[in-house]
Amino acid sequence: QEQLVESGGGLVQAGGSLRLSCAASGRTITLYAMGWFRQAPGKEREIVAARSWSGGRTYYADSVKGRFTISRDNAKNMLYLQMNSLKPEDTAVYYCALDRAFDAVVAGHFTSWGQGTQVTVSS
Repeated sequence: QEQLVESGGGLVQAGGSLRLSCAASGRTITLYAMGWFRQAPGKEREIVAARSWSGGRTYYADSVKGRFTISRDNAKNMLYLQMNSLKPEDTAVYYCALDRAFDAVVAGHFTSWGQGTQVTVSS
């Protein structure tokens, strides 16, 4: 099973930007749909973005649409989340995840996820 390691989180002021990276080990990562979800205290887990292995299908939560962009570099086994115009409500631990099915990732079903990276947005 693939191992996922997130990085790029940190403290940023509202309106700022961060780019999260997810390094995936394993030689079959291109067969999987991948996505990002976040978890904040007192809030339900939220799938913020997902992308099929080919990039032909994408999903964004309404709360981040127009501000976040998911991308992946299959050759490098990397997944990215570019986050612009960050808001305090974006504060959460962000995790990358994968599954064979794009629809499963969007629905919050995935077979692997990483340890997460903390994103804190100050007002």
